Amino acid sequence: MRIGELSRRTGVPARLLRYYEEQHLLHPERTGNGYRSYPDSAVAQVQQIRGLLDSGLTTEMIRAVLPYLCGPGRLVPAPESVPPETAALLQGHIDRIQARIDCLARNRDRLTAYLAEVRPEGR
Repeated sequence: MRIGELSRRTGVPARLLRYYEEQHLLHPERTGNGYRSYPDSAVAQVQQIRGLLDSGLTTEMIRAVLPYLCGPGRLVPAPESVPPETAALLQGHIDRIQARIDCLARNRDRLTAYLAEVRPEGR
């Protein structure tokens, strides 16, 4: 399929699809006239890339981990083949996510306590 069809099927603008190619996240074939040609599997791949981006991973991180994923939530059969640098990159991201979760939970608890003080039950 051409880029316009992939864009339509994924809801991702063609400009972003070209960016993913520049970042070496997508690897379309080129036809004789230079048009990009994507296999049907590119739809799932773009959806996976979008999910990883939405979770906060950078394109650099996605490029490092993408070869080891064979679908959303599934690892290739040999996870021990992930290089230590990739594992460290992901662990750093996990640590940053956890720090954000902890901060959000503290703020939620503080705001909840404040709201309980200014709007006590029964008012």
